[in-house]
Amino acid sequence: MGSYTDVALIHEEVAVAPTFGSSLPVANVQEIVKGDPLHVPERYLIKNQEDMPKGADHTCKLSSEIPTIDFSLLSRGHKEELTKLDLACKEWGFFQMVNHGVATEVLQGMKDAAAKFFELPVEEKNKVAMTSDDIQGYGHAYVVSEEQILDWSDLLFLIVYPSQYRKLKFWPTTPEEYKEAIEAYSIEVKRVGEELIRYISLIMGMEKDALLALHQELVQGVLVNYYPPCCMPDKVLGKSPHSDTSTITILMQEDNVTGLQIRKEGEWVPVKPIPNALVVNVGDVVEIWSNGKYKSIEHRAVTTESRARLSYATFLFPHDDVEVAPFDHMVESPGSLRMYKKVRYGDYLRQSLKRKMEGKAHTDAAKTAS
Repeated sequence: MGSYTDVALIHEEVAVAPTFGSSLPVANVQEIVKGDPLHVPERYLIKNQEDMPKGADHTCKLSSEIPTIDFSLLSRGHKEELTKLDLACKEWGFFQMVNHGVATEVLQGMKDAAAKFFELPVEEKNKVAMTSDDIQGYGHAYVVSEEQILDWSDLLFLIVYPSQYRKLKFWPTTPEEYKEAIEAYSIEVKRVGEELIRYISLIMGMEKDALLALHQELVQGVLVNYYPPCCMPDKVLGKSPHSDTSTITILMQEDNVTGLQIRKEGEWVPVKPIPNALVVNVGDVVEIWSNGKYKSIEHRAVTTESRARLSYATFLFPHDDVEVAPFDHMVESPGSLRMYKKVRYGDYLRQSLKRKMEGKAHTDAAKTAS
């Protein structure tokens, strides 16, 4: 009887878990570096001079101006911090969040287990490799043609919530503590993320729970990016410029190496890590709902010559069937235009996964003709 129940549960999991897209198989970058650390294959080399990074050590005066939001003050109802959140979302689309309440042990547990996973032999990691029809698992996303320039990174992507969307065949069993670390980290990020969406609902002039309710069922995915060292860090990108198709994204960086850059005022601005802080960015969904008041910002990742780097992105986004369009009250005056068409979120997400990450291409495609 027990085994029948187990089989039934597996069938139920398969029946309800959606497939979000697929990606063409490409070489494992970590293995390329192991094979010949002084060679970068042609497919990874940036052709456009303007796109070439200045490296992870690049400094910019705007880096010191990236907003910092104190989550504990938001939680205590401080109106000044809510105003700061409004300005951060409007003027930057990005902020660093401190005092979020996620225990240091939980953050470190996720980092330690992920580092151990990426140190495993490739044969072991390939036990949870992406299949030809799915982007969950270990591999690469957004690879849609044989001609495109590839990113200098490998990744592990998992849908964590709702729990019936989990495809456990893609969850690593080695190291043993990895599943537990993902679970502990994701629970905490979910708590923080839901609360942040409530505050965004308030700054958008709605009831606190209005935005969360519109999601129907909040979907949460976790993406661990592994960026190997590169002998030509000024000729490759760890992650191509893009905005996120999410409602919001919550990112944990390494504490001691800068790799994330955001596009601001025509410059690529390094986001210097604040120890134990979480980086939050506005996603395309909020941009569309707000009729462009809060814009999802373009960002990318660069590599370093001397060491590998990991990052941990959590995407919070609506259920497939949610229709996303500018709210009436965000179309600010009677003569104002609706800048975006109404889109079914599941269609928007899947269309984005069918193309290479290219700046703001997704939101541009959702705009109405002017």
